[in-house]
Amino acid sequence: MGEDRSLGVVRGAALYVGALIGPGVLLVPALAVQAAGAASILAWAGLLVLSAPLAVTFAALGVRHPVAGGVAAYVRAGLGDAAGAVTGVWFMTAMLAGGPAVSLIGGYYVADLTGSGTSVAVVVGLLMFSVVLAANAFGLRVSSGFQLVLSAVLVVVIASAVGIALPSRAGDNWTPFAPHGWLAVGEAASILMWLFIGWEAMAQLAGEFRRPERDLPRAMALAFGVVTALYVGLAVAAIAVTAGGGSKVPLADLVAVGFGRAGRDATAVLAVALTMGTMNVYMGGAAKLAAALAHEGALPRWLAGDATRSIPRRPLLVLALVGTVVLLALGAGFSSAADLVRATSACFVAVYLLSLTSAVRMLAGRIRVAAVVSLALVAVVAIFSEAFLLVPLAAALLALGARVASRRRARARARPHPA
Repeated sequence: MGEDRSLGVVRGAALYVGALIGPGVLLVPALAVQAAGAASILAWAGLLVLSAPLAVTFAALGVRHPVAGGVAAYVRAGLGDAAGAVTGVWFMTAMLAGGPAVSLIGGYYVADLTGSGTSVAVVVGLLMFSVVLAANAFGLRVSSGFQLVLSAVLVVVIASAVGIALPSRAGDNWTPFAPHGWLAVGEAASILMWLFIGWEAMAQLAGEFRRPERDLPRAMALAFGVVTALYVGLAVAAIAVTAGGGSKVPLADLVAVGFGRAGRDATAVLAVALTMGTMNVYMGGAAKLAAALAHEGALPRWLAGDATRSIPRRPLLVLALVGTVVLLALGAGFSSAADLVRATSACFVAVYLLSLTSAVRMLAGRIRVAAVVSLALVAVVAIFSEAFLLVPLAAALLALGARVASRRRARARARPHPA
């Protein structure tokens, strides 16, 4: 298998950056500013500090305990099958909440392009959501390579926009520094957490590196430097350009500073392409994950009924129903994009809590210290997730309940019947 290893430091770093930087940057920075004002910069700084031991921990897991199946496999290895199943269901729940959120982000940019309001954004989000689900139902998938290209374009656009906007606007909107109080920094961190999910994604690709012991840590370090520079600039620019405006299209606002209306319109096109590409990749992955979890007994067995298809349609039907209900609720004013983002982030925070607990058990020495530090810092973020932690709690109860029911049915089938 050694000849199949193709990842070097630069390409590995590019995959890392692509795993971290996605459609969330199109909206989440503005939500953080709305939550905490200029003090949101402290939330960015805290999460960048958290990212260092987090990245080191997952890189070490990838090198020292190579497994297939992603972070759920690490949880299963360290904490057992039940914990692994719960982790998988938390990922599934994050996709249930994150899918509508991503489609709504694209809708906001279209609404901005056409001079429309939230109702149009919701309708566009529904249309995008429907198109992506239909494409998956017929097996039409966006390749991960194409998605990586879109992420690379996004990185270039962000860097260019920040580089143009900051020289003339960097000193704007810094007072009052904490208009909503200091605790709002924690709320901003729970919102921004979405932008820091992805360090775990590369661990399972350790075997793809030519020399994983050397190249994976170097790729992680290079990606960390790129992400840190980009996020620091984005954090400052989001405050300087969008603070006080209640913007739902912060990247368009940044681009418009240097490129005017034409740049704003081009950003809307990029936003639609990126959000639809991301949804296409993740909806297919979510359907396959749901079918696999159902086969294991962590979700209702019905979802595994057509698991032999390349993209199972039964989970897609559930994704369609849930996503439509969520988007209609948003349109009716029952919730907000910020709530969806925080619910999604709460699920990822829960995943990190279990995966880091498993890492503490599996690792040793200084790397174990990094895992302990990461676990403590993620626990702090979890505190500020507040009531949104009820989402992963409910999902965990569903997973454990489904496992118990599945085992009871298996025992009942195995029990000999009276003659």
